[in-house]
Amino acid sequence: MRTRVTDMFGIELPIFAFSHCRDVVAAVSRAGGMGVLGALYFTPEELETELKWIDDHVDGRPYGVDVVMPASYEGAEFAADELVGRLQAMIPEGHRRFVEDLLASHGVPPLSSDADAGKVLLGWTDATARPQVEVALRHPIALLANALGPPPADVVELAHTHGVKVAALASTPRHALKQVEVGVDVVVAQGTEAGGHTGEITTMVLIPQVVDAVDVPVLAAGGIGNGRQMAAGMALGAEGVWTGSLWLTVEEADTPEMARRRILRATSRDTVRSRSWTGKPARLLRNEWTDAWESQESPGTLPMPLQFMLVSDALRRIGRSDAAELATFPAGQIIGITNQVRSTRDVMYALVEEYTEALERLGRLTDA
Repeated sequence: MRTRVTDMFGIELPIFAFSHCRDVVAAVSRAGGMGVLGALYFTPEELETELKWIDDHVDGRPYGVDVVMPASYEGAEFAADELVGRLQAMIPEGHRRFVEDLLASHGVPPLSSDADAGKVLLGWTDATARPQVEVALRHPIALLANALGPPPADVVELAHTHGVKVAALASTPRHALKQVEVGVDVVVAQGTEAGGHTGEITTMVLIPQVVDAVDVPVLAAGGIGNGRQMAAGMALGAEGVWTGSLWLTVEEADTPEMARRRILRATSRDTVRSRSWTGKPARLLRNEWTDAWESQESPGTLPMPLQFMLVSDALRRIGRSDAAELATFPAGQIIGITNQVRSTRDVMYALVEEYTEALERLGRLTDA
């Protein structure tokens, strides 16, 4: 398969796979696509370790890193050394009580020590994401992606000076144009079906709008889980696909077993766009956690990054307990078709085989 993105990155298949698991990233790149490591949950030191491991296991194939540098968030005016403290002071006590009461009603115990506390801020801000960018650019990455809006122009320029291409996700044509204005090389047009932060326009509608709006290569994202959907995205004008939830259940994924079981039995109706994770709309697995934040008792969610700072330790406590009914995480609607555990390599082969079969089927229709 050959498109502008395969030529741009020297890859065999225009299949990009976002994952927080280094094993999945390396396996996709070795199979001819491009694995993209989500850096959000890693400290700079941890990210260094992860990328060193990928360097050693990717067999010289290209891979990418995805960061989160939102265009707008609370506390952007604060200095980096005072950011966490100033933001923590902005979280209302009523919100803290709501979270504690919710956990108590489900018997979720506290963390065993302060050392178990979660990373309350992660890379949700410019100040915390830039150190991740610095680490990433010390490695032979081929792509730097920004998951939430246009990346800062100086970051795009810095990546280009290192010979690294830049991608950014867009949920509207207007967002795509803003990204091109700052110099991104690839736009990921992500429909509302996608897991994580996502807009309101469906993939089928969004992709041709973005393709018509920009002159850089476009990747189709949101609801891409098999080769037929990949063929549909390419037919709409995309030059490759960006996938995410598809990799949550592969053999190499480090998805917690409780979460993996829930994904395997979930339907496409079991997700919901919710602000209960980060304060911005994100598609999550629906359960009693997401329902609670929509209830009459809810104090309402806080803006980014305050919401995640509020709930980060709670999410860790839930993960360490048996309260499966509260365990939520980003997941797209294609989890309705991810009902078996396969190797990453087998998933890649299936995508290509189904894509080819879809093209042949269309060919027979036009030949009739």
